[in-house]
Amino acid sequence: MSSNGTPSSRVAGESRSVRVAAIQMNSRDDKAANIETALGLIDQAAAAGARLVALPEVWTYLGPESGNHENAETVPGPTVDRLAERARRHGIYIHGGSIIEREPGDPRLFNTTVVIAPDGDIIATYRKIHMFDVVLDGVAAYQESATISPGDEAVTVEIEGMRVGLAICYDLRFPELFRILALNGAELIILPAAFTMTTGKDHWEVLLRARAIENGVFMVAPAQFGQYLPGKWSYGRSLIVDPWGTVLATATDAETVVVADLDQQRLAQVRRQVPSLANRQPAAYHWPEDEPAAVRAGSRLAVG
Repeated sequence: MSSNGTPSSRVAGESRSVRVAAIQMNSRDDKAANIETALGLIDQAAAAGARLVALPEVWTYLGPESGNHENAETVPGPTVDRLAERARRHGIYIHGGSIIEREPGDPRLFNTTVVIAPDGDIIATYRKIHMFDVVLDGVAAYQESATISPGDEAVTVEIEGMRVGLAICYDLRFPELFRILALNGAELIILPAAFTMTTGKDHWEVLLRARAIENGVFMVAPAQFGQYLPGKWSYGRSLIVDPWGTVLATATDAETVVVADLDQQRLAQVRRQVPSLANRQPAAYHWPEDEPAAVRAGSRLAVG
């Protein structure tokens, strides 16, 4: 941390980079098939030299919400164990996208990220905080909170010498979470997603680049693409973005892997040139004591 309480970037004498991979999938309601597809794509990413491989949101099961309980798992559990085996086999870190998590004796489910180290140990878990409860006029309605409960903790973890923040999909629309992650030292934020086609085509890249720019962080966003239920499509276009907002890699409309090298010296350079975190004025910021006018007016279901 710097003397004023904001995170300070490393200023190394030599450039140090980490190769990361974002996996894009078209998961559906066949859990066994989804798992086999993911394991094969992890193998591809490892063969491409990735030290950190990230899966998309709800990659084990993406189907009718009525199937969430049946397909939920504990953490650790069978699927996490298979990811741990792949991490050990390839000597890599695996960011497990997100899976539907259950706990014994707890009726609630969570949309949960797991991060696994090269030795197969779980080094971080994160439960999605913001529930995707929206109505897209003339398209579809979504109510994630009908079956999923929100988490309540912002999480960062150390990977390959970089502090990594964790977020999931709809979290992207809440910049306060990303600022907190950055202030907690995050240099890279991973956001697995299943963005809708309707919102993705207009908002996906814009929001990812904005979060990268305003916080001076790399963004890695592995995504779902394609149709998974009649009338419901995921946008795809998995992205890797640098702290300047430059897109380093983007996926085509296919099950695929995209790879980029994240240069920590580049991050330090951007934060030196545009020191947004250091130039904050926390004493001037005050949360409204009452709900904002827009919320009182009934806009709780913001388009997401």
